[in-house]
Amino acid sequence: MSLPPDVPEPCLAHAPTWREQGIAMPMPAVDDAESERLPSGLPRVVDAHVHLFPDRVFEAVWRWFDRYGWPIRYKLHTPRVLSFLLERGVSRVVALHYAHKPGMARALNAYVAEVSRAEPRVVGLATVFPGEEGAAEILTEAFAAGLRGVKLHCHVQAFAPDAPQLHEVYAACARAGRPLVMHAGREPSSPQYPCDPHALCAAERVERVLREHPTLQLCVPHLGADEFTAYAKLLERYDNLWLDTTMAVAGYFPVPLSREALTVRPERILYGTDFPNLPYAWDREVKALASMGLSDAVLEGVLGANALRLYGES
Repeated sequence: MSLPPDVPEPCLAHAPTWREQGIAMPMPAVDDAESERLPSGLPRVVDAHVHLFPDRVFEAVWRWFDRYGWPIRYKLHTPRVLSFLLERGVSRVVALHYAHKPGMARALNAYVAEVSRAEPRVVGLATVFPGEEGAAEILTEAFAAGLRGVKLHCHVQAFAPDAPQLHEVYAACARAGRPLVMHAGREPSSPQYPCDPHALCAAERVERVLREHPTLQLCVPHLGADEFTAYAKLLERYDNLWLDTTMAVAGYFPVPLSREALTVRPERILYGTDFPNLPYAWDREVKALASMGLSDAVLEGVLGANALRLYGES
């Protein structure tokens, strides 16, 4: 695989992955049916985990996924990502991106800030590469441009959640009252990441962050996969932790999901999808949540109200 200059070639690695449970990468696509719109009768739906990148970066990400992750069903650039979801009944989109190397963050943040200004239903987040020069200043600029939080990815950016270079990022978010979405769970992972996610990521490391930065609002995607029970216990103990459902309830990975992860503090759970980087139907996750027998109040919170509260939106 040859990536464009702004996305470095991932190092071949070694990591123990879900393969040990019979899950091999790349995984197959699912030819499941998709609906033209969200099911009627649902409360307001906010997709709190949608990726937006400039075209060239999107295409590099898709090449990597096709080779090492799963086939991308929706290879849509930013304008089509937004029109696709909004026309199908999603009311708001939280736009995430991440810098693959130092020096990318300012351009990516400017891109998402412009998208958010043009479409007020987009809640745009910033990114930074942990440890890069001027990281706190990059985030201050991004918040001034209207971005509502920060996205980091431990696997792609090759850092542990409790690494020293993260403290200035956590402090900047806390000072500004901006949430941080951080892929700090061990899965989904790939041996093609430039690190061993199982060596870097653990619920215990995230607990150190929660304890040392009590005013930081931290959201861990994928319900903390694959440490579902450990993250449910953290959710019980820490008021500054949130989880999102992304790819964890869709039944794509043949891994048992403890219902406790969804029900221990449902007011701290956000609906998210990873759209457009999906191997299955865009509405698979929301249908799964709607079929779980959650109360009306819990479903309303998970599908949208909790995300709006986290990001201070109405």
